[in-house]
Amino acid sequence: MAKPKNAFYAQSGGVTSVINASACGVIETARKHKDKIGKLYAGRNGIIGALTEDLIDTGKESKKDIAALRYTPSGAFGSCRYKLKGLDQNKAEYERLVEVFKAHNIGYFFYNGGGDSADTCLKVSQIAQTMGYPLQAIHVPKTVDNDLPITDCCPGFGSVAKYIAVSAREASFDVASMCKTSTKVFVMEVMGRHAGWIAAAGGMASSADCELPIVILFPEIEFNQEKFLAKVDHMVKKHGYCSVIVSEGVKDADGKFLAESGLKDAFGHAQLGGAAPVVANMVKDALGYKYHWAVADYLQRAARHIASRTDVEQAYALGKAAVELALDGRTAVMPTIVRKSDSPYKWRLGVAKLKDVANVEKKMPRSFISRDGFGITPQCRTYLQPLIAGEDYPPYKDGLPAYVRLKNASVAKKLKGEFKI
Repeated sequence: MAKPKNAFYAQSGGVTSVINASACGVIETARKHKDKIGKLYAGRNGIIGALTEDLIDTGKESKKDIAALRYTPSGAFGSCRYKLKGLDQNKAEYERLVEVFKAHNIGYFFYNGGGDSADTCLKVSQIAQTMGYPLQAIHVPKTVDNDLPITDCCPGFGSVAKYIAVSAREASFDVASMCKTSTKVFVMEVMGRHAGWIAAAGGMASSADCELPIVILFPEIEFNQEKFLAKVDHMVKKHGYCSVIVSEGVKDADGKFLAESGLKDAFGHAQLGGAAPVVANMVKDALGYKYHWAVADYLQRAARHIASRTDVEQAYALGKAAVELALDGRTAVMPTIVRKSDSPYKWRLGVAKLKDVANVEKKMPRSFISRDGFGITPQCRTYLQPLIAGEDYPPYKDGLPAYVRLKNASVAKKLKGEFKI
């Protein structure tokens, strides 16, 4: 009988509070199919681990520690922002991946990430086919931006949305209590380069039984300073205060990011960060209101203590489904979430071809944004509500969440020489 092929799993891009839940789903499911999957290796620091043959043997981890990944945030094996160039630009990188996979008898490739990693996963499957190397390449969706197409939602988003909704509500209560003699405008900057899904979650802070003055700035809506200031002024005069949720990707009429620093990240995207102080100073200069601002930054995506139960369950389910798709002989595909109903909320698993996912960005539909461009509609609220629902608290010890730290034992290298990236 032929020796079963080994598997390779890697985490890509910005991590989330539930990406390890997907890793847990992948590893636990693979362990149940030892007749078909031999060892499961992880890439240390994502795809870089494969290129440099820096592999981790997940088989050295106990059943208990792997199970603990389900409630541990961030990337347990390390992630990276490293985008492989096109096949025509740097074929050597893809050939190197196949070379490493061949050396370690790897026949399954699970890449856990967002849009850029979907593109990488597709290209790896293509080069493997070109080189005649049998490989099942499956993309495991993950992105707090919620901008992958086809799938109803993306693991990581529901928990960020919950964090932002809760933070916006709590901060609004704070400002309301102080607005008579102090701060009248609170500005919170959230992630979202081109899609305003996270910003929209700020609108959930206000509900029928807890109405709050919230102003949202979406990347999908061209920023108009005059209209924005008029909206804030109206809110403050009516309620005494207001909270502003601004997406990092908000652009002005010239198409320039309010928060653009002029720098680029590893993927070639504009380096953002700083929309909150820009907006806050506009308010102070034009209206004279005292303000405070905050940037949710890593806090929003690392907050496992307040994760959505829906998000955790879906993250695990998609990791599990990725292995099952590979065992069914599928390649260049991604498991998805299919919404069956809103109330009661029901969902099932689906599957999408990577050629339909790679390099496609799902933005907020205009029907989800209020007519004036500063809020969310009932339709958006219906979409978001089940995604932030439910609690899934990690275990606590001495007042702090007890997260797992893996051994991450290295696998002996088999190839000669170093591969420089």
